[in-house]
Amino acid sequence: MSPAPVSLTAFQDYATRLQAVLAGSDWNGVGRLAQAMQECWLKGRQVFLCGNGGSAGNAIHLANDFLYGIAKRTGGGMRVSALSANAAVLTCLANDIGYDHIYSEQLAVQAQPGDLLIVLSGSGNSGNILRALEQARKMDVLSCAILGYSGGKAKDLCDIPVHFAVDDMQIAEDMQVIVGHMVMQWLYENKPAVE
Repeated sequence: MSPAPVSLTAFQDYATRLQAVLAGSDWNGVGRLAQAMQECWLKGRQVFLCGNGGSAGNAIHLANDFLYGIAKRTGGGMRVSALSANAAVLTCLANDIGYDHIYSEQLAVQAQPGDLLIVLSGSGNSGNILRALEQARKMDVLSCAILGYSGGKAKDLCDIPVHFAVDDMQIAEDMQVIVGHMVMQWLYENKPAVE
């Protein structure tokens, strides 16, 4: 069996769809997120990120960017954690109290009022994402959701919705990283002066 011939049309189509989302987006939510993150950074508050599947990987990627990439100096970054990063914690919580609680339980232990939760979700309807947003609200933790599709229930549960109405999971996940990188570069350009 031979591999199928490669048609560049599929790649051009993907690029065109991604460009359309970028060109037609409202960036006000991203501005609000950037300000909330800057406030957490300046006040030493904690930022938490989470998601499922590729979005969990994006949460880990962005936590790295905010820990070091926004300051590029030892000790200058943000206090940030990807709740999807610790396999031992995730499997313990999923096994003992259920998969829907893997993020909310971590927040209940680690978060403080004034911290920030950023959830990454295509549908905005995953049980563990909704429970994390509910837990954040109970604890006075500000929340942001970066969402695709219709935005789901998360769009109304969060304080700062960043919604891209695209019915394509890969482009929705691309937008999570693009938003993260936009905010990262803005924070780097507006970093606190070193004393």
